[in-house]
Amino acid sequence: MSQETERKTYQSIKDALENLIEVVAQLRSPDGGCPWDLAQTPQTLIPYVIEEAYEVVDAIKTEEPDAIAEELGDLLLQVVLQAQIASEAGNFSLKEVAEGITQKLIRRHPHVFGDVEVASVEEVHQNWEKIKAAEKGETPAVAQLLSNKLKRYARTLPPLMAGAKISQKAAGAGFEWENVAGVWEKFHEELGEFKEALETEDKAHQQAELGDLLFTLINIARWYDLDCSEALQGTNKRFIQRLSQMEALAAKPLTEYSLDELEQLWQQAKAQLAKS
Repeated sequence: MSQETERKTYQSIKDALENLIEVVAQLRSPDGGCPWDLAQTPQTLIPYVIEEAYEVVDAIKTEEPDAIAEELGDLLLQVVLQAQIASEAGNFSLKEVAEGITQKLIRRHPHVFGDVEVASVEEVHQNWEKIKAAEKGETPAVAQLLSNKLKRYARTLPPLMAGAKISQKAAGAGFEWENVAGVWEKFHEELGEFKEALETEDKAHQQAELGDLLFTLINIARWYDLDCSEALQGTNKRFIQRLSQMEALAAKPLTEYSLDELEQLWQQAKAQLAKS
C-alpha cells in the first residue's frame, strides 16, 4: 500500500468515526434527540454492552465478514455512547478513551516501541504482567498473589468463564484432587447439601449451595477437558431448535397442549432433528 493510499484510508476511517460521534451526540441532544437515548445512563446500558460483546463473538464464529462488521459496529456504538454520556457529565470523552488505550499499548509493548528485546511469547507475557503491576502500584510479590488474580477473574468475567479460570489457576497452584473420583465424591456431597438447603426458607443459603454445586461441576468439566460455557451454549441452541420444530409440528399454540402432548411433540421434534 502506497503512502497516499494509506493516508486516504486513514482519512476515510477518521471521517466515518467522526460521523458516528456526531450522530450519537445528536441522539443525546436535548434539542431534537431521541427520548430513549436521552433516558440512558452508564448503568442502564450495561446489559447492552454485554449482549453486543457476545453477539460479536457469535458473529466471529460464523466467519461471515459482513456479520462480524455489523456486530463490531453495534459494540462500537456502546463505546461511543458511554463516552458521550461521560462527556456530558464532564468526566471524560472519547478522546481520553482513545489516548488512554494508545498509551497503554505503547507502555506495555516496550519490545515494539522501546529498546527491550524478547525471545519468546512467554517473555512478552512476563513483561506485560510486570508493567501492569507497576501501573497499579503493586510490588511484584503482591501482583503474583493467586488471590489477586482470582479476584480479577471473579470481577470481570462471566460467571461460568470465571469459575473455569479460577478452577484452572487454583489447580495449577496445588488445590487439586488426587484423581477424578475425588471430584465426583465432592459433587455428590454438594448435591446433598443443595437438596438440604432447598428444604429451608433461607434463600441466601440456597444460593450459596447452588453456587458450590455449580463450581464442583465446573471442576468435573475441567478434569474431562470440557468447556462449560460452550456446553451450555450448545444446550441452549438445541433446546431452541427443538422448540422451533415443535411449533412447526403443532396444529395449535403450544400453550393449548397438555404436558403429555407436549412431551410427545418434543420427542417427535427431537427425532426429526436427529435425522436431519
